[in-house]
Amino acid sequence: MYNRPVAPPDLFSKNHCLVIDRLDCYILERKKEGEIMLKFLKDVVAGSVAGVKDLPYNIGEPYSSAWGSWTHSRGTSKVDGSSVSIFSLTGNNAGDGRLAAARNGVKRLRTVRHPNILSFLHSTEAEILDGSSTKYTIYIVTEPVMPLAEKIKELGLQGIQRDEYYAWGLQRIAKAVSFLNNDCKLVHGNVCLESVVITNTLDWKLHAFDVLSEFDGNNASAGPMLQYDWLVASQYKSMELEKSDWSSIRKSPAWAIDSWGLGCFIYELFSGLKLSKTEELRNTTSLPKSLLPDYQRLLSSMPSRRLNSSKLVENCEYFQNKLVDTIYFMEILNLKDSVEKDTFFRKLPTLAEQLPREIVLKKLLPLLASALEFSSAAAPALTPLLKIGAWLSPEEFNIKVLPTLVKLFASNDRAIRVGLLQHIDQYGEAFTPQVVDEQVYPHIATGFSDTSALLRELTLKSMLVLAPKLSQRTLSGSLLKHLSKLQVDEEPAIRTNTTILLGNLASHLNEGTRKRVLINAFTVRALRDTFSPARGAGIMALCATSSYYDALEIAARILPNVVVLLIDPDSDVRLKAFQAVEEFLQIVKQYHEKTNAGDSIELSSSGISSLPDNASILGWAMSSLSLKGKPTEHPPHLSASSSAPNISVVTNTSSVVADVQSTGLVRACSTADIVDQPAPESPTSTATDGWGELDNGIVTENDKDGWDDFMPLEEDSNPSPALASIQAAQKRPVAQTKPQGSNMRPKTTTHVSKNEDEDLWGSISAPPPKATSKSHNVKPSAASIDNDDPWAAIAAPPPTTRVKPLAAGRGRGSKPSPAPKLGAQRINRTSSGV
Repeated sequence: MYNRPVAPPDLFSKNHCLVIDRLDCYILERKKEGEIMLKFLKDVVAGSVAGVKDLPYNIGEPYSSAWGSWTHSRGTSKVDGSSVSIFSLTGNNAGDGRLAAARNGVKRLRTVRHPNILSFLHSTEAEILDGSSTKYTIYIVTEPVMPLAEKIKELGLQGIQRDEYYAWGLQRIAKAVSFLNNDCKLVHGNVCLESVVITNTLDWKLHAFDVLSEFDGNNASAGPMLQYDWLVASQYKSMELEKSDWSSIRKSPAWAIDSWGLGCFIYELFSGLKLSKTEELRNTTSLPKSLLPDYQRLLSSMPSRRLNSSKLVENCEYFQNKLVDTIYFMEILNLKDSVEKDTFFRKLPTLAEQLPREIVLKKLLPLLASALEFSSAAAPALTPLLKIGAWLSPEEFNIKVLPTLVKLFASNDRAIRVGLLQHIDQYGEAFTPQVVDEQVYPHIATGFSDTSALLRELTLKSMLVLAPKLSQRTLSGSLLKHLSKLQVDEEPAIRTNTTILLGNLASHLNEGTRKRVLINAFTVRALRDTFSPARGAGIMALCATSSYYDALEIAARILPNVVVLLIDPDSDVRLKAFQAVEEFLQIVKQYHEKTNAGDSIELSSSGISSLPDNASILGWAMSSLSLKGKPTEHPPHLSASSSAPNISVVTNTSSVVADVQSTGLVRACSTADIVDQPAPESPTSTATDGWGELDNGIVTENDKDGWDDFMPLEEDSNPSPALASIQAAQKRPVAQTKPQGSNMRPKTTTHVSKNEDEDLWGSISAPPPKATSKSHNVKPSAASIDNDDPWAAIAAPPPTTRVKPLAAGRGRGSKPSPAPKLGAQRINRTSSGV
């Protein structure tokens, strides 16, 4: 016999134990997996039968009433804290009939879905030890609701508003009953006030499905059709149900039992009392007359003649009112054409004031927000949305309305964008700086370069509300680039308001950006504009921001440009120029007095107080543009009032925008002696703005229009003639230093005499004018401008109207000449000339 080799005893024993251990571990793992799978299947089949400790919801305070033996409590989710409602029913033993009926209700509520039926979320059945006995509790978790009777008392509606709201809610319950009877062939069995609950949006919903059963009209059996009909109180039972005449019930229509229950519900709703006996249904004093005929048909003694709940909704006059029609229109908004939508939304703001306020805020407002968010509603829906939103508290507005508005800014619908910008003052302050900078501004900024002048202007004006919430990076890196382009826009109103906006935003810019931008934008651009209100706006902006300029900048850069406008063709511009000159001279005089007094405190720390009138923000100079036409180049004159730097110009297209108030501006000045110190250079920065290369108002040979350090924003290769003329007018040099062409004044050599100090300005003085003065209405030739007009070097181009402004006669064709130089300039003497 063959003998198999045997392993050593110690080695065999070791391997054998290792195999047994691994096998045991494998069996244990598979057993655990089976238990987990079995538990999962039980949860799915039995509705999460895991016990109340494993219920993923917290149970709160109970309501005072609920249907049958159920307890209705408030609850919250353990996951996200959202509100829910929790219904619970407890039985003393597993064979309790109420538990069987409750399980039937859980199954039916889980499977039946309808907008007017309570939404099911979760269910659990738990065993709770109570001393020596065991109690069984079933939990149903649903959307957050409260008993209808309690909410009605809380609302406290009266008169027409109460009837409108009751009609809307009753219609919802009638539709739910009709769905069960006619579509599902189910019988609810116990429709009453306690079987109706109300949601946070004030929607009425049907529940209490414990008695719910199929309608078996074709069954000839004499057994009960409603297995748990004993749960229904006798006062809610129709005569055939009270007698348990199942044969008659099966021969009756499917809606017969629930139509009777619907009649009981209507009685309890309008009387405000719980039905105690069937005879009380005859008392109809509290019912509306328009509802009475249908109420009587619902409670007919003959089941076959009872009114179908679907007919109640379709034919009853009581359901035809403003609230029902309004909400119904919103629910089928996608089926309406654009004309019907526009008509409806234009009437809605007035209609909303007549409807119950609570229903409008909790039901109509969410429908409006949803319709706008998903593009079902057109731009006119913005007006009622904002009007209704204004009735909310700031906290509710931020939750219910603001997220919708943020999403709407990304819309490509131009009408939506115009509507948002037109009403920006109503909600703009509610935006947080982060939302504005990251979500709102990137979409709004596209309007700066839009082809529609109206959208460009509204975008510009919206910055008065939103710009203070922008970061310095966005202000200096993006917004100023757009404003630089708008200051040479073809629309004069936009150019004017761009200057005003920049003056209003000065306090939000950092010091380096202010020094690099403000003076150049207001003098080189605004004061040389061919549009007189734009020149006036430039003067007012300089005055409003005077607290940011030191004495040297005022004397060397501002006054020379403002003085020219003292003889401007426009009287309002002249008056503003005189006021500005007086104000800036007063500031310079303050500096002079402090310097002569030997004040050692630097003005940069103490500051020079500006006039009180300059503390107010500039108002919009021009009214809104119209899509039908453009404003003329010369609207009515600007107001010359000196009480506040508010410009009020009315164009022929729209009304004036109200002035905006602001707090005072703080200014820092330098104590450097104007005579002994050289002119300061403009601060340099890596950030580019449209005015960065304009230093002291003098354009160097490398300068073009002061905006070349910006990357162009959608710059047109072939600008329109109107835009080209504006750019040419505003991109001219201030002083000419090099002669070019035969028509220029010949260079003269000036010899310094011994008495040079007697005539310090001799080397740069302009030649004396001829005796005969030129009228502004006569267009001089090029030669006469150079020889006879001492202001030719800094004059503005001629306007498009017949009136000849002073600022005329300069172009970009000639290179600047070294002499003569006009304006306030420093004279650098050599030691030999002293």
